[in-house]
Amino acid sequence: MMIPIADKTEILIQALPYIQQYERTTFVIKYGGAAMVDEDLKETFAQDVTLLKKIGVRVVIVHGGGKDITGLAAQIGLESRFVNGVRYTDAAMMNVVQMVLGGKTNQDIVARINRHDGGAVGLSGIDKGLFTVARTTDDGADLGFVGEVTRVNTAFIESLLAQDILPVIAPIGVDAEGQMYNINADTAAGSLAAALKAEKLVYLSDVPGVLVDDVLLPSLDQAKAAELVETGVVGGGMLPKLRSAFGALDAGVNKVHLIDGRVKHSLLLEIFTTEGVGTELVHCAEKA
Repeated sequence: MMIPIADKTEILIQALPYIQQYERTTFVIKYGGAAMVDEDLKETFAQDVTLLKKIGVRVVIVHGGGKDITGLAAQIGLESRFVNGVRYTDAAMMNVVQMVLGGKTNQDIVARINRHDGGAVGLSGIDKGLFTVARTTDDGADLGFVGEVTRVNTAFIESLLAQDILPVIAPIGVDAEGQMYNINADTAAGSLAAALKAEKLVYLSDVPGVLVDDVLLPSLDQAKAAELVETGVVGGGMLPKLRSAFGALDAGVNKVHLIDGRVKHSLLLEIFTTEGVGTELVHCAEKA
């Protein structure tokens, strides 16, 4: 359906102050879920991040790839095992993680963005010691080679951004002894956004945002989020997102957005329209 000229004009006018506001600021985008699987969504994501870069936003992408890891593991006879929703990563599975996240998945994203002249470069957290990690557990449960970020080489990323490069980062890190670790992509993105003091941290996933009784919350502050978690209203895969989101806010990130990557151009709609399409996470109830 064709959009009337007047409506197109109104959309552009509404976006203008946001474009002016966010020029030369840094956005960290966690890319995952259906937006990494569906061909149309992969294409619109590449268009969206390229557009952001072209209007002056400094874009950094951290991507997931759990479905691809599970698929390759099954092909070579490895069983995928999860502990409290986190992939158990032994030495054999770590090899698969490296092959998938640091290889085909990463390069496919880079190639698609560069078809739109996005200036993307593929990296993993191993490159230039981008992510230094320590082995982690989940409430004492052994997760194998799963790490949490203890240090981010921000100077490396800043140097790339200064050269107008769009980094696309696989969430793999290395410890002080050189052991490689799988990192949850949500927490990797949160750690990176916090270290960069990003203007925005955006999570694209397969949920519309934070839902309470099937109603989308357009905005959520830290106190209300803690209450929803404590009462069990919010749980599951949303917990690591909320933990990393509010950790990033505490570290200096201005806003965090949880949006539905299954909606075409949801990234642009959330950032450049007044209403938005997801949940905005803020320190306090009143939006800054």
